Parts: sequence; C-alpha cells; structure tokens
Amino acid sequence: MFGMGTSIDSESFKEILKKPKEVIIGSITQFTIMPLLAWILAVAFNLDKDIALGVILVGSCPGGTASNVITHIAGGDVSLSVSMTILSTLLAPIITPALVYLLAGRWVEVSILAMFKSVVKVILLPVLLGLLVQRLSPKTVEKSKDIFPLISSAAIILIIAGIIGANSEKIAKSGLIVLLIVMIHNALGLIGGLLVAKWTNMDYDKATALAIEVGMQNSGLAIQLATVNFALNPLATLPGAIFSIWHNISGSIFASIRRKKIQNINLAKSF
Repeated sequence: MFGMGTSIDSESFKEILKKPKEVIIGSITQFTIMPLLAWILAVAFNLDKDIALGVILVGSCPGGTASNVITHIAGGDVSLSVSMTILSTLLAPIITPALVYLLAGRWVEVSILAMFKSVVKVILLPVLLGLLVQRLSPKTVEKSKDIFPLISSAAIILIIAGIIGANSEKIAKSGLIVLLIVMIHNALGLIGGLLVAKWTNMDYDKATALAIEVGMQNSGLAIQLATVNFALNPLATLPGAIFSIWHNISGSIFASIRRKKIQNINLAKSF
C-alpha cells in the first residue's frame, strides 16, 4: 500500500476527474457484485463459518494493484483501472467493514470499529504516507519505484506460505472446496464486470479494465483482516491466500483472450 501511494501523483487524481462516470460505476460494481456473490456462494455451498467469513472478506475488499498490470497486458484502459483502484482503496475503510458486518454477521461476531481501525492501518495510512513521500521527494521515489512491487510480491508469498504451512492438515480437508469457490467467485466477478460495462455502453478497452478490476480483489488485505480481527477463525485466511494465487492465473488467461480479440478488432478496422 505504501508502494501504491508513491505511484499516485496529481495526474492520477486528474484521471479520476476526467472519467468520473466510469470510475464511479467501477467502484459501485466492485462493492456490490463481489460481496453479494461471496454471500450467495457461502450460503449455496453451506460453507464452514471460517471459510464463509474468508470468502466474504475477499469479496468485500477493494480492487488490487495487480489488476492494473493485468489490464495493461490485456490492452485495456490502464488509467481507468488505476483510477478505480485508487477510489475503491480510499473508500475501503468505511465500506469494507460495513459489508463484512452486514454479510458475515450470521456466521461470526463482527466489530465494525475494530475492522475500520485495521483497514485504516493497513491501507489508508500507508497510502497517505506514500503520497507524502511522493510529494516531498519525487526523484527518490522515481529511482526506487521498481523495488516496491518486488517487496510486496515477496511479502505476500511469505504470508501465503505461512498460512498454508500452519494449516496444512485443514487445507488437505477443505482446500479443494475453497479453490472451487474462489474460481467461481473470480469468474463470476469478471463476467459481471463485462455485463455492467456492456449495460453502460463502455468502449472495449474500458470494459476490459472494469471486468479485471471487479474480478481481481485486494486479497492481501483480506488475509490481513482475517489474521488481525478473526484470530479465532484460522481458516478465514485460506480463501484470501488461494485467491491471491488464482486471480493472477485467471487474470492472465482473461487478458490473453481480450488482447487477441482487440487485435482482431483493430485488424478488421484496418481493412
């Protein structure tokens, strides 16, 4: 999140103002389709309360920064993707705890205040600190901008490895069902994003960005929230850990399909 903050400059906020309709639609879609899908899947599959909580945590999180990279690979509107990520991230301290409270309350006791504090610590403060550093020392940030993604990737890999190592026996029993839920959740998010983009008459590159942004969550945040706020529900971290791996695989496949399609569209236009 600190790395994300250092990558945001005045131009990023100008992009939000240039495309307010698409950015707002993206954020609304992000915080409606994915949380509701998570709740529906948890009920439909009669999931264990820990896993149900973890799935809802993933669904209630903002978009992840990996979506920006996948959008670039897909030939989508990267500036729109970045703008949607920024807005959903800044809204997360309020919306994410509220969604988890409303949707996961039937399984576990949820403290909105405790979750709010966690999201502020994990997301808002690091992003604001990154913004401050970017503002005060842009040249230093420019020199080190390639380091932050590597640090983030290494940290997430270590967290996932720790979760899997600590819960290996439980994962052996429930890992397949969680993987299935994650795959369905992610796929329906991508499809839902495309349908919303079509319904709102977005261009192909914007539709691509919206679908990827909706389908790819900040699952690292879901892991952190589960660890800090639901220590008595150890398996709640599992959906976030599996989602962190799977959405990059599915996102790359989706990007490849969209990129080929847009190349065919451009080729047809050239004739």
